[in-house]
Amino acid sequence: NAMKYHKSLLFLLFSAALLSCGKGGHEGHAHGADEEQEAHAEAHGHQHEAGHGDEIALSPESAKRFGVTVERVTRGEFAEALKVSGQIEPAPMDQSVISAPTSGILRLTQGLNVGSRVSAGARVGSIDSRGVAGGDPNAGARAAVESARRELDRITPLYKEGLASAKEYNDARAAYETALAGYSPRAASGAVTAASSGVITRLQARSGQYVAVGEPIAVVSGNSALTLRADLPARHAAFLPMVRSANFRPEHIAEAVNTGDLGGRLLSGSTSPAGAGYIPVFFSFNNNGSMVPGSYAEVWLLGPVRGDVISVPVEALTEQQGAFYVYTRVHDDAYLKHRVQTGGSDGRRVEILSGLKEGDMLVTGGASVVKMAENSGNIPEGHSHNH
Repeated sequence: NAMKYHKSLLFLLFSAALLSCGKGGHEGHAHGADEEQEAHAEAHGHQHEAGHGDEIALSPESAKRFGVTVERVTRGEFAEALKVSGQIEPAPMDQSVISAPTSGILRLTQGLNVGSRVSAGARVGSIDSRGVAGGDPNAGARAAVESARRELDRITPLYKEGLASAKEYNDARAAYETALAGYSPRAASGAVTAASSGVITRLQARSGQYVAVGEPIAVVSGNSALTLRADLPARHAAFLPMVRSANFRPEHIAEAVNTGDLGGRLLSGSTSPAGAGYIPVFFSFNNNGSMVPGSYAEVWLLGPVRGDVISVPVEALTEQQGAFYVYTRVHDDAYLKHRVQTGGSDGRRVEILSGLKEGDMLVTGGASVVKMAENSGNIPEGHSHNH
């Protein structure tokens, strides 16, 4: 619904702009029926003589205003691609685990969920050992520390005055250090804190749950490095040795990106299925700030590269009743529509088998705007066909 509303609003604004241009172009012809008829006949004869009845009118001002861009069609390299499904996962080296500092009942900080961002040292919950069978183990450790400290404080002045032996002093000091080693102030406080900054990607315990000391509570991902897992169907196993990189489009992003553009590299591709008839292929890449661990993605595994291929950006194509079309600019204020036969796609560009030739000025941005101009049926004004 939001997309339809956006397109409708764009169409209304675009139509108003065209209407405004049209009014401005005819201001000087508003005096007398004879002049109007003469102008109409001249425009009609001009269009017929030139044989450009299929041209789509769009002024340079409107094209610029609505983001219409063009690029010259050239032949170049195009990689053979295989489209598969995949998922973005945290990189193992960029993860940390929040563990229970003591045993007891866990209480997570209110509002803490998967996707919550935390900073190093931030409190994410607490553990209460009261009322738990066996009591609070830290209470005993704390009492042992206090007892050993009192004994050490008692014997130290006696040792200095020669009223206690060196063995008694050393035994008291060793007892205190042993008790201190078994006591953790953080554990005693029950505070559960994050060891590093990042995003909570997994919660392994719930509020109100009993956790034992050392038990994992949550996983934090720094998100600076991520892993792309592509699931290659086992029937395409022969394609695996040819894979060099990948284009992928996460579910929350409109356009596909290349792993190489994000500093990515192919990690591994197992030759044996991991399960359900799929072979996992892994890529590492740097997060540009827009990638979310856990997101599913469309993935195009890129293989052998062919040369002398005409290809166009995905956004240059429009589809009507199952057929694909593109638009080219033939003059500053005129465009043509071409039906094209497509080949393979790598997620970012599509191979064109017929319908375009080298040198054509292809509309790569704002194809929907040209399509609106086509539907409005406007004729270029003051257009010279000497080109």
